[in-house]
Amino acid sequence: MKETPQQRKRHIDKAHNLSIVHQCKLLEIHRSGLYYKPVGETDLNLELMRLIDEKHMLYPWLGVPRMTTWLNMDKGYRINKKRIERLYKLMGISAIGPKPNTSKRGKGELHKIFTYLLKDLKIVRSNQVWSMDITYIPVKGGYLYLVAIIDLYSRFVVGWSLFDTMTSEWCKQTLDTAIETYGTPEILNTDQGSQFTSLVFNNYVTKEKEIRLRMDGKGRAIDNIFIERLWRSLKYEHVYLFPAEDGLKAYQGIKAWFEYYNKERRHQNLDNEHPIAVYQQNLKPAA
Repeated sequence: MKETPQQRKRHIDKAHNLSIVHQCKLLEIHRSGLYYKPVGETDLNLELMRLIDEKHMLYPWLGVPRMTTWLNMDKGYRINKKRIERLYKLMGISAIGPKPNTSKRGKGELHKIFTYLLKDLKIVRSNQVWSMDITYIPVKGGYLYLVAIIDLYSRFVVGWSLFDTMTSEWCKQTLDTAIETYGTPEILNTDQGSQFTSLVFNNYVTKEKEIRLRMDGKGRAIDNIFIERLWRSLKYEHVYLFPAEDGLKAYQGIKAWFEYYNKERRHQNLDNEHPIAVYQQNLKPAA
């Protein structure tokens, strides 16, 4: 009888010469299921994070003061602004608008900002522009972070990963896997979060892979509107409807939803075609 994922996790040896990533691949275990542990946040904070996330999906222009007012006056809590500021930062979200935000870019020599140049660009083929972003995923007793990469022409999700911390190396590895699978995009668009402004990430993109890196204007979610819509669809069609018990269940459920999104979910803006079909039909011919 084939072992369950929980049973296979027992074979992971952190002292082994093989990396944890390689061991997980061999054992068919996703790293989110291995690393996830209930996060040390209070039940109240986890409850607030869940409410903030859902409200932010619907009204992304709400900043900390208005979110605090809504939670206190409409939901019956008694909480202060400082708590909500901390949770915004922990979740990596900020309100639309040119004001201080919680997804702050890093400062100094180890971070670099690239300008946003997609406004007048006509996107006419697959792998011309990819967009990459991170969102918060609630899990029983804690939370994980999800990074995804979407092809803007076809809306096809070319890569994604779950992890318990937001790091530049994690983003780099996720992008590297997508490139190995689907080829190299001409342009990559991100926000100005520190994971993307770090030299670890943007040197990999611009120097090693020779991709043009472009970043959203600060506080402008509409610059990355297609991946914002992806988050909204994922959360309202799956994450909120089927709360995950642990990291492995979260991974399995999100994997199934992305399969549905890419291969079965028809998009009106794609003439009711599937993203995978549009992506495959509109690749640039090989030179």
